Amino acid sequence: MPRSLLSTCLLAGALVAMTPFSAMAVHADDIRSRLDVQAEAQLEVVPDRATLNARLWERTPAVPRDEESTSDPAALREARDRLEERAAVLIRTLEEAGVERDAISAGSLNVQPEYLPGARTSEGERETLVRTRLERPFEVKVADLERLPLLLDALTEAGVNALDGVMYDLADRDAATDEALVMALEKARHKAELMASTLGVTLGPVITVSETQSPIFAPRMMAMSADMRESAPQAEYRPGTVTIDAGVSVSWTIEPES
Repeated sequence: MPRSLLSTCLLAGALVAMTPFSAMAVHADDIRSRLDVQAEAQLEVVPDRATLNARLWERTPAVPRDEESTSDPAALREARDRLEERAAVLIRTLEEAGVERDAISAGSLNVQPEYLPGARTSEGERETLVRTRLERPFEVKVADLERLPLLLDALTEAGVNALDGVMYDLADRDAATDEALVMALEKARHKAELMASTLGVTLGPVITVSETQSPIFAPRMMAMSADMRESAPQAEYRPGTVTIDAGVSVSWTIEPES
């Protein structure tokens, strides 16, 4: 092989052999010149909206269990008429209390059998009674929490059978979650600046940023008595606060202070 060609091949081989080491050196330099920070923030918010969930129901008379008595159309019709009349009274009572019609939602009619123990027969066995329960749920949206006690009184006056609870919410969830994310980013920058100052380096531009925990607002549920006829609602309902958590991971370039 000619000497010039041999020299060229050796030079090319040396360059190829040096490439991985050079890349490793650059990569190591990148690692040494960056600062990685993780930060979490919590935002306490007070709900400003609420949703009341209530139910009305009517029952047919309890009769011995058999095919003919469990589907008495006249008894079902009478129970449904009573339920619809009470539902109309409920809606009217809420409107008189200042609730807009659009803020009141009536759910679908739910029909289900209920089984009860009856008297004992001459043979000593207890017979089974059956009745039909017709139920309709209602949802009331409350835009002013100061009016919540008044609306609870209105529901009681309308004779609802059950009040399932109060769901507290925010009118603008996006603004609250955005604020939590900003708090996490500001905390990350504060930590980075503190670390850089302590270590005697200067923060450069941001390399990467990502969320470690997405901020989510979850409505807060306040449970209430299962039967308002047996236990009247409390006179005061405080929504309390809801915590929104957010987390971020941010990387900066760093340089020695001059």
